[in-house]
Amino acid sequence: MPPPETMYCAQQINIPPELPDILKQFTKAAIRTQPPDVLQWAAAYFSALSKGETLPVKDRLEMPVATQKTDTGLTPGLLKVLHKQLGYKETVTEDEVRQRWRDLCLPKEQLDSLLDLGGFTAHISWMRLLALCCSALGGTIISALKHACEILSEDPEGGPARIPFDTSADLYAYLAQLDGDIPQDQIDSFLHSLQDHAKRQGGMVQPTNFTGPQS
Repeated sequence: MPPPETMYCAQQINIPPELPDILKQFTKAAIRTQPPDVLQWAAAYFSALSKGETLPVKDRLEMPVATQKTDTGLTPGLLKVLHKQLGYKETVTEDEVRQRWRDLCLPKEQLDSLLDLGGFTAHISWMRLLALCCSALGGTIISALKHACEILSEDPEGGPARIPFDTSADLYAYLAQLDGDIPQDQIDSFLHSLQDHAKRQGGMVQPTNFTGPQS
């Protein structure tokens, strides 16, 4: 005969006092991030939470816009999450990037394409990979730089989204080099114009400073 089922009353069930807040914060994070695979993302979320690491969570809910490439999976908000998780190091390993990429349920094929385009090996310059990701979002070097400003800036949301001139110059030079079709005099002219803006803005540049025909 099977043993009788154990009966519990409400007084016997001990609910950890922190559980409601943990579940509330998890739910809000899932709504903001909108992961396509909730279980995979949830595993990454609670793993990061238990280790005190940066959570794979967007700052805010992203609304689709007409110009955004939604077919790639990568969005500015998700790229910002990746930067928070990996940007504190100058170089990252391919395994680290792939793990964070999987945590956000991003398509493996897109990362493979970016790594191949950049010719990266086991150790990857995070800023160069970031530049390629920004380019994938925008399609042009100018739009890539604007995305980079939004992601890298320490200005509050809705502010000018400024970044140091040297950072923007490095990103531009790298993307222009990969493009291969931009004449050197055009590159020099663009950087000179950008530096003029930076001199008037405390060494910083912002998206409104980026104009040009680069594609």
